Amino acid sequence: MNHKIFKIALKAAFFMLLLSGFAQMPIFKRYYIADIPGFGWLADFELTHALHYGFAIVFCLLFFYHVTLEMLVKRYTCLTKKQVTDTLINHGLTIGIVSTGMILVLKNFPGYHMAPEVIVGLDIMHLGLVMTLLGYKALGFVRLKYARQS
Repeated sequence: MNHKIFKIALKAAFFMLLLSGFAQMPIFKRYYIADIPGFGWLADFELTHALHYGFAIVFCLLFFYHVTLEMLVKRYTCLTKKQVTDTLINHGLTIGIVSTGMILVLKNFPGYHMAPEVIVGLDIMHLGLVMTLLGYKALGFVRLKYARQS
């Protein structure tokens, strides 16, 4: 697979997960973003829920393919401590997001019962990990911009 196309697909799946995930909270309707022409679908919970699950499958396949290739290829190359730390933080947060998301999916199947406190805790953990990953990526972007200016 072409590396550029792969990275674009991974980033597009990540973006759609963010968009559909935030759309499941009623913020787009509450703040009238869904009233903008073309954005009305963001207020449809069932659609954004289905999109979130679909893009989660695509993202998981691409992410775990990427991690597998990275382990096979990069284990023989020299990595700095910063690169190893960045990789571990990014992959650790992503695996945490995927894990909490998979556990939350179980509550939708018949026969699985979770206490409301557990569901709320998993929701908060899932959202907290997403926000932490976004903050870490934003910090990396700022750090990259200041490094280029120096």
